[in-house]
Amino acid sequence: MRARHLTAAVAVLAVLGVPACSAGSQDRPATGATSVAAAGAAPGRVPLQDRLRAGLLTGDRLPQGFRLNTAEVESTTTGAPHGPASAVPIASMPCSELGVESFMTAHAPPAEDVAVGLDREPVDHDDLGWSGQEALDRYPPGQAAEVMAAIRGAAARCASYTNTLSDGTPLQETVSVTAAGVPADDGLLLHVTSVFPGGTNRFVDETAFVRTGDVILMVQEVAEEKPSADTETVLSAAVAAYRSAAAG
Repeated sequence: MRARHLTAAVAVLAVLGVPACSAGSQDRPATGATSVAAAGAAPGRVPLQDRLRAGLLTGDRLPQGFRLNTAEVESTTTGAPHGPASAVPIASMPCSELGVESFMTAHAPPAEDVAVGLDREPVDHDDLGWSGQEALDRYPPGQAAEVMAAIRGAAARCASYTNTLSDGTPLQETVSVTAAGVPADDGLLLHVTSVFPGGTNRFVDETAFVRTGDVILMVQEVAEEKPSADTETVLSAAVAAYRSAAAG
């Protein structure tokens, strides 16, 4: 779900997934797949995951030309974590994991999460389209800010490094961070550029992280051969949708 795999031959593919959701222990649904049980335990209250899910992009909230994609990513994913968490925090994880898999799941697992797949079909031969995912991760109080700081630290530590694919192909990778440019408590765009030997094949992966309180909203794309404005377009719509749902 949240893993992204680089293929040595022609493409860099990404299968995305992101989770998060947790407030105080008194509000937190039981972990696992049965968070809906919280609804029965607290009549009249909307479970945290349902409130988080309401903040995801839906068909009527999508930017023009985009659609929901449930083939690669389930329409919603709940009950984080999705697998065993690593004992290695983001601050000391290998640089290669910034561009190979969803490091949030392993190195900063949220308490609860929801996610939805999105894509945009190419409009002509010069257009690559867009494919990726939006996710909302909720953390216990204070932890989301720590995760954002750790992401910035990892980007600075891993500004340039060499990665090696399973077939031995070396990749030169560079990492940079720019401002997210959306209203939030914190936000950044993480850019990972992978260059194959000879510099003929270059792939750019962009992931947006935006924090509002204890929730991190993430928009993650499949790596493409050239940057586009689509990630920022999806991010703006996603932030507006989340803020609208939170206000309601």
